[in-house]
Amino acid sequence: MRIIADRTLCAGHGMCEALAPDLFRVDDEGIVVPPGTVAASERELLELVVDSCPVGALRLA
Repeated sequence: MRIIADRTLCAGHGMCEALAPDLFRVDDEGIVVPPGTVAASERELLELVVDSCPVGALRLA
């Protein structure tokens, strides 16, 4: 399972990093750095992160 991040939409709110700090980080430019492939067991957390992004910059793939 993968997360696709639209780095042009990301506004650096950091909700993804706050909800899943082991998977996401916001870089020095304030833009999300998504994880690579994530285990299917993390699906519920990933769905929460995607749904919590205030600008809709994340999606599951």
